[in-house]
Amino acid sequence: MAAVQAQVEQHYRSDIVEGLRKRGGEVTVGSVTVRLAKQFGFCYGVERAIDLAYAARKVFAERRLFILGEIIHNPEVNRQIGELGIINLLSKGHEIPMDSLHPEDVVIVPAFGTDVQTLNRVKERGCQIVDTTCGDVMSVWKRVRQYAVEEMTSIIHGKASHEETKATASRATSDGKGHYLVVLTLEETDLVCRYIEQGGDKGAFLERFEGAHSEGFDPDLHLHRVGVANQTTMLRGETEEVQRRIAAAIQKRDGGAAPSGNFRYFDTICGATQERQDALRDMLVSPMNLLLVVGGYNSSNTSHLAEMGQEKLPTYFIRNAERLESREKITHYDLHLKNEVTREGWLPPSPVVVGVTAGASCPNNLIEDTIVRLFELLGTSRESVLAAVRNEG
Repeated sequence: MAAVQAQVEQHYRSDIVEGLRKRGGEVTVGSVTVRLAKQFGFCYGVERAIDLAYAARKVFAERRLFILGEIIHNPEVNRQIGELGIINLLSKGHEIPMDSLHPEDVVIVPAFGTDVQTLNRVKERGCQIVDTTCGDVMSVWKRVRQYAVEEMTSIIHGKASHEETKATASRATSDGKGHYLVVLTLEETDLVCRYIEQGGDKGAFLERFEGAHSEGFDPDLHLHRVGVANQTTMLRGETEEVQRRIAAAIQKRDGGAAPSGNFRYFDTICGATQERQDALRDMLVSPMNLLLVVGGYNSSNTSHLAEMGQEKLPTYFIRNAERLESREKITHYDLHLKNEVTREGWLPPSPVVVGVTAGASCPNNLIEDTIVRLFELLGTSRESVLAAVRNEG
């Protein structure tokens, strides 16, 4: 593992980011100041997943290696995994049939986990499995399994199409008797609450939540006793509001003054996700001209950081430093349009203060590239930035 960690560090470490961390997260060169959030980038679960993938390549050097989707939501990291000769079994448009797997093949389960059905198919082929599933995700699985045992429907706050939520939903039904419903927004939560309190048009409800509920789910039956769970990378405040509203609806329906026995919930927000949200919230208190959020566009926890920034100041969600095209032009991800857009006149004249943060799936080298590119656009070299962050005084 020491050799593996050295290889991973070689790919992803950053002298500038480490120097910034040591000096409190802020550096000024000339008339440009960069502030880095106190918590950012790779979390323990992501580091563990990457280490295990690199280790699998070394341990099983002569065997075919596959992975069940992206190991994390970062294109640079997934490219590096592919360059190790680890083949994505579920790559869109290039899926590899499960029946082509052999017992001598090695299959890696990514950090999000995978659904029960896919995992069982791999096991049926007799493959060696390397499971990198994050412990926080498995904690949620434990909760939804318990809900099923108690004959409670799991209401999952998350994105129905996200790998983690799909994996969690499959655990809610793995014993053959559980059910689930996925809600993404507070608007959707209110629809569920109204149905809990008043009933409604079952067909319209099922159509509204098409693709976001278990097979055979009947809102007239399966919203009587519910337990709330969540995709671990959601905003804590929003998940807590989902819990509060559903609990209130059940309490009102049941006519009780105290919380009803027909409702359960547990705090299953990822600690690293919360730390990054808290750190950004603290940084947003200080005046800044703009915020750069670095990470994969399909990263849920990174998207939430961008949402938080947009509420306070001009915020640009970028995949890498190449998106900082010039002093005049930036290409960034629009969370509402769900694609990249180009903005002119994004960088105000100096003096300028720029905040930088990154999601739990973004490596330090990509954060450094972004900081260096920003300074270069304003006439400062990488060498000058490195010298500044190493100057403790």
